[in-house]
Amino acid sequence: MKFSELWLREWVNPAIDTDALVAQITMAGLEVDDVSAVAGDFNGVVVGEVLSIEQHPDADKLNVCQVSDGNETFQVVCGAANVKQGIKVPFAKLNALLPGNFKIKKAKLRGVESFGMLCAEAELGLAEQSDGLMILADDAPTGQCIRDYLGLNDRCIEVDLTPNRSDCLSIAGLAREVGVLNKCAVSEPVIDAVEAVHQATFKVDVVEPSACPVYLGRVIKNVDLTRPSPQWLQEKLRRCGLRSIDAAVDVTNYVLLEYGQPMHAFDMDTLQGSIKVRYADEGEQLTLLDGQQIQLRTDTLIIADEAAPLAIAGVMGGEHSGVTEKTRNIFLECAFFAPLALAGKARSYGLHTDSSHRFERGVDYQIQRKVIERATRLLLEIVGGEAGPVSVYDSKADIPATVSVTLRKAKIQSLLGLKIDDTEVEDILTRLGLTLLNKNESSWTFQVPSYRFDIAIEPDLIEEIGRVYGYDKLPKTAALGEISLKPDDESSVSEDFLADRLISLGYQEAITYSFVEQTLQEMITPEQPGIALANPISADLAVMRTSLWTGLLKALSYNQNRQQTRVKFFETGLKFEHISGEIVQTPMLAGLLAGTAQPEGWNVPARKLDFYDAKADVERLLLSMDAAVVFERAEHAALHPGQSAKIVKNGETVGYLGALHPKLQKYLDLNGPVYLFELCLSKAIKGSIPRFKDVSKYPEVRRDLAIVIDRNIPFEEVRSLVVASAGEDLVNSRLFDVYAGENLGEGLRSLGLALIWQRKDRTLNDEEINQAFDNIVSALSAKFGAKLRS
Repeated sequence: MKFSELWLREWVNPAIDTDALVAQITMAGLEVDDVSAVAGDFNGVVVGEVLSIEQHPDADKLNVCQVSDGNETFQVVCGAANVKQGIKVPFAKLNALLPGNFKIKKAKLRGVESFGMLCAEAELGLAEQSDGLMILADDAPTGQCIRDYLGLNDRCIEVDLTPNRSDCLSIAGLAREVGVLNKCAVSEPVIDAVEAVHQATFKVDVVEPSACPVYLGRVIKNVDLTRPSPQWLQEKLRRCGLRSIDAAVDVTNYVLLEYGQPMHAFDMDTLQGSIKVRYADEGEQLTLLDGQQIQLRTDTLIIADEAAPLAIAGVMGGEHSGVTEKTRNIFLECAFFAPLALAGKARSYGLHTDSSHRFERGVDYQIQRKVIERATRLLLEIVGGEAGPVSVYDSKADIPATVSVTLRKAKIQSLLGLKIDDTEVEDILTRLGLTLLNKNESSWTFQVPSYRFDIAIEPDLIEEIGRVYGYDKLPKTAALGEISLKPDDESSVSEDFLADRLISLGYQEAITYSFVEQTLQEMITPEQPGIALANPISADLAVMRTSLWTGLLKALSYNQNRQQTRVKFFETGLKFEHISGEIVQTPMLAGLLAGTAQPEGWNVPARKLDFYDAKADVERLLLSMDAAVVFERAEHAALHPGQSAKIVKNGETVGYLGALHPKLQKYLDLNGPVYLFELCLSKAIKGSIPRFKDVSKYPEVRRDLAIVIDRNIPFEEVRSLVVASAGEDLVNSRLFDVYAGENLGEGLRSLGLALIWQRKDRTLNDEEINQAFDNIVSALSAKFGAKLRS
């Protein structure tokens, strides 16, 4: 809401300056965004009257004018196209100083002397641009300082109101607030009813009373819209951010700013039959005042006649029924539309108007009669005409119910932390417009005024008392409460621990969007449809991610396109899934590797990353938590069929690991092999508490086992069987050799394992070791058909 300080002071004029006023309303919850002068910094400009004009003898586009300042006559050369005899304009006299430190001096234009300058709005800082001279009213007093005449020693104050404070979207509402804050009387204009001089009315049929409980209309005949709005009206609109259009529109805009009640004026001669307030029919179209043609939806409340839609109710009128200079008869509309009926409708058509901004938040539903009388009076004064009676539609059953709220004295002290005198509480709330219904020793009951949609419960009243009393006056007290230490689960690690671990392995943390490209996501997790966003930022960010890989792959593509050849990323974040009709958010940890295994160096061989580099990183990450981790062959839509595995920790699947699928690599145009892993974070952070074990003082016994086995049998199965068959004294087993060659036979490979036994109480003998070794060989032969390699 942007308003003129002088206009506000016409209603309420506390003895404080602009800075104090701004600080005051900001502290009351009406945050001020900007304060600016209504005009540029200038002096020496008066009201001048053009007594005569003559063509410049040597320039077709210049005129030589005789201009009076009320005392003397000056010769001024002017090039404005709209200069003419008899008009009154701002006249900058010699030595006047205009915005931009531009000083007016005596000049000679094409041989003719000029003693001053006739000014346009832009030259006085009243507008960004202007087409010609600023024409003043005929009754402007010649010679008066233009700053005094137009009241330019004023400030425009812009207030950023929260959506619940629709009552302050008007001069009346702001004046009420300032009056309460300063305990000043508010001088509202006296509005007398306009007496009807004819009995003409226009039939109104409200088909949807729940959406439009109040609708007032009035016929005004024989208006002359060629008459311009008076200077004072145009200036007030300009200072509030609105431009002058014509008298009918200017008056409705003026009343909108003054009382916060939107209105609309129809050219009555274009209306057919009657006015109908209804929802749009399927397929109906409307061309709006701004020239935009829209297809109306059936959930849109409209104003129509018997032929076609005329306006979107509470948003914008139609081009066909709008007033023009040729309009002679007006149908003036003033209505209350229910906020829920209009909420979001303007935005759904790509519109946002001053009218919709107010109706969506709530307009006073008891002010329509006063406002239509105010607008009628102004129109008759400006454009003439004859007013008829006000036709009223009033559905009392659908008007919002009056709200009463009980306020307990003890609750005020409990929430604000201090005791406020009873008389001050009553004074604050009654000045805000609440009506005291009854009171007793412990409480009051107040009736909420029709313009306060934000007051419904007791804390709302206490908030009003607190902000008017002054937040800065409330006592500062330290918060009291018991603080108990949370138990430290030593079997789990933090996300920071995992992040530090990955950083130590050469990874960099990435943060990507939670909403991603739908096509790419469907390729990564085709079995999990993404959750579509109702209002996406862009087409390629249209669904919520079901895997962190989607964002990491995009980040890799971005980096490779900028010549980054070695990339190791990790990210922690949420994935979003539909499970049993509910949206489930799961914390995840994901990583990506691409490029060379080591940074480039003279002493490091250039080797591409492979599956085992990624596997080793995951093992280092998870084994640091003393957890049993195995990798089992598995398939994943995003991973290469022959290079993918599921990660199993303590018998539970916690994630996946593997090379990127070739079709995804081609789709993203990525260079070189890419490896990925993803872990469920809640499962990954759980481990076991390390336990101390005595170190044996007796020697280890090592035996090397080399077997020939089917190459399709996973080593993890071989290792598990070896551990199970070797007896309880086996303390370690390591794979130290893998070999495949023609001499072994088709589909076979050789595995070399180092097996180490040790006891804590004695030295193992050869018989025990031989027996354990034979048990291993027998078990491998029986289950896998393995043979000792000769």
